[in-house]
Amino acid sequence: MNNLTPHGIAGKFIDPQCTGLTLRDQAQLLGISRASLYYQPVPVDPGTLDLMHRIDKIHTDWPTYGARTIAAQLRRETGLTIGRKRTRSLMGTMAIEAIYQKPRLSLNAKEHPTFPYLLKGVQIIKPNQVWGTDITYIRLHGGFVYLVAFLDWYSRFVVGWKLSTTLETAFVLEAAREALAIGIPDIMNTDQGVQFTDKDFIGLWNQERTKISMDHKGRCFDNIFTERFWRTLKYDEVYLKDYQTVWEAEQSIGDFIQRYNHVRLHASLGYKTPAEYYFVN
Repeated sequence: MNNLTPHGIAGKFIDPQCTGLTLRDQAQLLGISRASLYYQPVPVDPGTLDLMHRIDKIHTDWPTYGARTIAAQLRRETGLTIGRKRTRSLMGTMAIEAIYQKPRLSLNAKEHPTFPYLLKGVQIIKPNQVWGTDITYIRLHGGFVYLVAFLDWYSRFVVGWKLSTTLETAFVLEAAREALAIGIPDIMNTDQGVQFTDKDFIGLWNQERTKISMDHKGRCFDNIFTERFWRTLKYDEVYLKDYQTVWEAEQSIGDFIQRYNHVRLHASLGYKTPAEYYFVN
């Protein structure tokens, strides 16, 4: 029997003595990975948290800005002396990378399996032909969490998503399994981040059905559909709210994604919804 006591942001909403629900069930209700329950967060002072929230907003508005330019923008906004190194360190904590052509070495410095890039010249003409995935920073009142989403590129339909208080691979695996319960892609396109090169993530995909494609140097706009979704999510949902808890963020973001998939009209889809394109075409 696990004798660990849940703590951290998620732990405040978990009852280890509950006889009706296991810790796994409670974590699923919160929309977070079970591994997140035992993570001891490093305290973030309000000043640093404010900088992180500002970096998130700047990156959403100007995704090609690197650490040097974001640092300059922070100095303009705050009047503080903020250098490139500190900005880069915070961006790393937030899982933020500028979108521009360069070797993406900071994503994963460890030896890891790589796969060829499979999308050069490919026309995306049907659902489940290509999926993409990425991780983004979601601000809370007094903290933050991470969101991973799997997106069908043809329809823009979000096939799976999950929140986590950590960047451990577990929440990516849970979101991927959620997505695979809906469909199976011909190609799964990722970057070379540690979560997506993890053997457990790679092992999820039946490579007779799904080929893994990985972004390489110069493939700076491969994940543009997901980047556009992040912008929509943040301006139409996250920046309008002040989530007090992980639970509140999970509920509100879940409602937004449901509406995004089934209600929101997309001009690029002929003013249809992603669900109409994903399930009908």
